[in-house]
Amino acid sequence: MSTYIKPRRTVRRASFWLGLTMVLAGVGILGYLAWTVYGTTFLSKQHQQDAASKLEAAWGSGHTEVITEFGSAEAIIEIPRLGADYRIPIFAGTSDKVLGAGLGHFSGTAGPGEVGNFALAGHRITHGEPLRDLPKLREGDEIRVLTREKTYVYALTSNGDDLIVPFTSVWVTDPLPDNPERGGVEPEQVEGQRLITLTTCSELFHTDNRMIAFGKLVAEEPTP
Repeated sequence: MSTYIKPRRTVRRASFWLGLTMVLAGVGILGYLAWTVYGTTFLSKQHQQDAASKLEAAWGSGHTEVITEFGSAEAIIEIPRLGADYRIPIFAGTSDKVLGAGLGHFSGTAGPGEVGNFALAGHRITHGEPLRDLPKLREGDEIRVLTREKTYVYALTSNGDDLIVPFTSVWVTDPLPDNPERGGVEPEQVEGQRLITLTTCSELFHTDNRMIAFGKLVAEEPTP
C-alpha cells in the first residue's frame, strides 16, 4: 500500500497564490481607507470652496441662497481660531450628501441670528472634516455666520470639548438646550436667547457619541 505525496512544487504554487491574494487584499483595504480619509476630504474641500463662491455670487445678484448639487447653501461660517481661510458653507438639512460639502443646519432649528438655537452638524474626519478641530475651540471664541445682508457674531459659552453626549441626545438642538444631567454643560437657562450649537463626532473613527459646543449671539454687522 502506497501513500500519495503532493509534489512540493504544487504546494509552493498554492502558497504563493494564497500569499499574493492576501497581499492584494491588504493593499485594497489600505487603499480604501486612504480614499475614505484623504480622498473624500480633498474632494469635499473643493466642493466647500465652490459652494461658498457660488453663494457669494448669488448674494451679489440679490439672492439669499444658492441651489447646488448638494442642496441649498444659505450661509457661510468663519471661525477665526481655526484660521483666516476657514470659510465653510452651511446647507439646509443634515443628510450625508449635505455633510459631504459643508456644515448642515438641523431642520426645525432657528436660522442665523434668530431667537432660539441655530444648530449645526459637521464631520470631524473625512468629507472635508470641517469640525476636526472643534476640541481646540475655547469659551469666548468668535463664530461668524455670514448671510447676504448681515453677519451674525456668536461667542462660545463652552469649550469645544467640554460636552460629550450619546448621539441620541436630541436635547442639544432644542430652542434652549437643557442638560438633563444636573450641573452639566448647557447654555444659560434664559428664554429668548439667540444661540448657536456645533455638533460633531467625539471620536475620530466612531460615531456613537457627539461633541457639542454652545454659543450665543453677541453682535450683528453688515456683511462686507
